[in-house]
Amino acid sequence: MLTTDDGRFIFTSLKRGKFSLVGARRGFILTRYEQHEQFSTAIVTGPGLNSENLVMRLMPLAVLNGKVLDENGEPVRQASVTLYAENHRGGVPRVQPLNSDMTDDQGYYEFVALTPGNYFVSVAAKPWYAVHGVSSATPEGNSPAGVPSHRDVAYPSTYYSEATDSQAASPIAVHGGDHVQADLHLNPVPVLHLIFRAPADPERGILMPQFMKRAFDSFENAVGDGMQQISPGAYEITGVPAGKYTVATRDPQTGQMSQTTEVNLTKDGQELDMAQGEPSAILRFSVEMSHQMPLPQQLNLGLQDSRGQMSGFLPVDASGHVAFEGVQGGKYSILAFGVDKRYSVTRALVGGVEMPAQEFLVTPGASMDVSIYLTAGVVTVEGFVKRGSKPASGIMVVLVPKDVQIHGDLFRRDQSDSDGSFVLRGVIPGNYTLVAVEDAWGFAWNQPDVLNRYIQHGQNLTVGALMTNTVHLPEAVQVQPR
Repeated sequence: MLTTDDGRFIFTSLKRGKFSLVGARRGFILTRYEQHEQFSTAIVTGPGLNSENLVMRLMPLAVLNGKVLDENGEPVRQASVTLYAENHRGGVPRVQPLNSDMTDDQGYYEFVALTPGNYFVSVAAKPWYAVHGVSSATPEGNSPAGVPSHRDVAYPSTYYSEATDSQAASPIAVHGGDHVQADLHLNPVPVLHLIFRAPADPERGILMPQFMKRAFDSFENAVGDGMQQISPGAYEITGVPAGKYTVATRDPQTGQMSQTTEVNLTKDGQELDMAQGEPSAILRFSVEMSHQMPLPQQLNLGLQDSRGQMSGFLPVDASGHVAFEGVQGGKYSILAFGVDKRYSVTRALVGGVEMPAQEFLVTPGASMDVSIYLTAGVVTVEGFVKRGSKPASGIMVVLVPKDVQIHGDLFRRDQSDSDGSFVLRGVIPGNYTLVAVEDAWGFAWNQPDVLNRYIQHGQNLTVGALMTNTVHLPEAVQVQPR
């Protein structure tokens, strides 16, 4: 229904049950009642339940825009602008790319329909006047023959405000209905001319190097202008500013990363020594369900690195096989995703030897055949949240596994409804602690020192391996203050 002029609404003749209340208006964020992340509070109706005097709060959309200007204050056309957003989903603070835009002929960019939060903006562009010739025949430190030094330059990736490293970037606070302007100013820096040796493979071609820089919790491609052959097996790479990079080589046929190395580029004519690089690994998975259950028709396998970033995400074929190529060495968690069920990796075997699925160690250059066994989450846990003797709505309820660091995929969350009820679906058998935390949205509740504080006063729960139905908790979970 439409609200009246004073914002009032009423739904009559409702039967006993749970209802999702949703509000929307042009220029505002479509919102569910007491929505936080993907969770919201359902309105429970029935005898003795209060479903009146509800306040549905809509947040106006915000806009973030600005101009990209060069060293002379002139607009930069066709610059690539990236918007990063800070989020605390899952209780872990991360900054991840959200959107991108290209500047117009006035250097203008714009991001619309933003929700409140902290944002970061970066820009990648090339000076229109830049020229990068081959300099291998010139004395070290000189620009290519016939190219003035003021034209042998590049714009490094630049963040608001005027930082060239993501760790020094300034956050942009955006509130509901804000119209925030954030201009970015680019300044050219001299580029390096680098030597890269790679004998050509007649069948595979040249393993092309790719320069990447850390951008918050991910990587972005660095500025570069290409590679030219200067002698048999030797190539010159131009257009790269000095700095620290992760250099990856990719197979020209498959596009998969073959090896990576960390380099600090400081001088012109520097030679890239990829022999010191770390070769990538290949992981071939064979997937089976526990208790001889059939594989679901749509199943995806993911590799999550130690930073919580998804390093690979691929579908499992009908025979239960999937292969990941170009995997860097390190510790990973193996995650399984279905369409309508949650899964957990209960066993992982490499060459018949059992490995921990949530601290899976990949050695550089390894070729590994891995057998994994999945268990589907089929148990539902239902209960109530109370503050003292009264139901508490809008509270974050978390089912915390016994070993948090190893079994992070076993977490389940919900938000309590207007009668204090909650439902946790797809629970995997194991030992847990139930906690209910007030005003827990938007802060790092999943950090070990913070989470342990709540676990001490939580409610223990064991879900047996043979359980398949709904578990109704006999006692309410008490709210803990943030």
